[in-house]
Amino acid sequence: MGKFLEAFMNVFKIPDLRRRVGFTLLLLAVYRIGAHIPTPGVDTARLQEMFEAASGTALGIIDMFSGGQFSQLTIFALGIMPYITASIILQLLTVVVPTLEKLQKEGELGRRKITQWTRYLTIMLSIAQSFAMAGVVQQSELAYSPGWGFTLMTILTLTTGTAFVMWLGEQITERGIGNGMSLIIFAGIVVGLPSAIGNLYDNVFITKEWNLIQLVLILAGMVAVVAFIVLVERAERRIPVQYARRVVGRRMMGGQSTHLPLKVNSAGVIPVIFASSILSFPQTLGLVVQDNPTLASILAPISYGEPLYELIYVTAIIFFCFFYVSIIFNPQEVADNMRKYGGFIPGIRSGKPTEEHINQILTRITMVGALYLALISIIPDFLIAGIRLHHIPLIGDWADASLPRWFLEGLNVNFYFGGTSLLIIVGVAMDTVNQIEAQLVMRHYEGFTPRAGRIKGRRA
Repeated sequence: MGKFLEAFMNVFKIPDLRRRVGFTLLLLAVYRIGAHIPTPGVDTARLQEMFEAASGTALGIIDMFSGGQFSQLTIFALGIMPYITASIILQLLTVVVPTLEKLQKEGELGRRKITQWTRYLTIMLSIAQSFAMAGVVQQSELAYSPGWGFTLMTILTLTTGTAFVMWLGEQITERGIGNGMSLIIFAGIVVGLPSAIGNLYDNVFITKEWNLIQLVLILAGMVAVVAFIVLVERAERRIPVQYARRVVGRRMMGGQSTHLPLKVNSAGVIPVIFASSILSFPQTLGLVVQDNPTLASILAPISYGEPLYELIYVTAIIFFCFFYVSIIFNPQEVADNMRKYGGFIPGIRSGKPTEEHINQILTRITMVGALYLALISIIPDFLIAGIRLHHIPLIGDWADASLPRWFLEGLNVNFYFGGTSLLIIVGVAMDTVNQIEAQLVMRHYEGFTPRAGRIKGRRA
């Protein structure tokens, strides 16, 4: 504990690091101030009641990402989700559009161009989503003065708020401690922890819906999930690499053994956020078409808690895991660099065999990481809504008669400390601590943990 406090104090002894931490906290405070500025002309109290009914759906996940601002329709209500959606679209197009693929390979200049297009697409998506939100508010009779004036005001307010949040995230990444977009989502989730703790206290000691045994089980489950997340986030497969001796000028180079670390969860929480963002679209569309029975019946099978919804959710997480890893890690490039510098994997020939060996190992551990993310993400879904197998046409009657109700309809337990929220909190916290620790070690200060047990973030 003394080492940790000493390292924490060292953060404020380094002028540059102290300035970066202070700048990050200042911008996060500005972001939280926006949570208390409502969009003009909206009955926020009634809107809050409407979203409380959807607290366990994908809309509730979006509201969690925004720190409760989506349900209150503040100026930052859309938060960072349009930017995430724009990033998904452009990353998918990178595979099929040669121009984007070429830009991605051009280094820093190409990435800046793609970032600029991402900003433009973010604004377009914000306009579309704010227009839909204005329609939902007016349809639900929550606007004080409905009409085109209210619609234009809502579009202008929410789009400007999204652009400002996007700017905050970029500033934190460039001038703060990094991971700007992730830290904004992190701040939105953490701000709800006190109310979640209050809800636990009320359920146990006030309303007495739960007894002490249930509380202990929930807390034990939370600790177990945290330990499991930390274990997998730090897990890696180390591929041994040997460098042959070679003479460069008058110096003898190489002749050393090292390893190539492959993280089990190289994609981090990005696949979960991507999958949640995609599944939020039909949920939002369901609010717009409440009076259309045909569309409502089409959207019903993919509503929250339905088997098809969970299947799409898990499939999307696995897909985005492999897709994101394929973008950030290229086995062919790694194999070529190893051959260029005289490196080889013992027992594996250089070139194509090395590439295939690395790709095979990467595929296996990525599947493990994808299943881990899917498991962590569906835990709260099961506790809240269960697995509604009785809604499947062929086996519905058998499931309804054979399986217990808690399995089909859930325990109605709002497991706030599990699943997506806890995954993001732990993952972003580990990344942030790792970045600060790297800054301390680079300046010859002792980090938060001993050298043998350094905290390793997802990008370490």
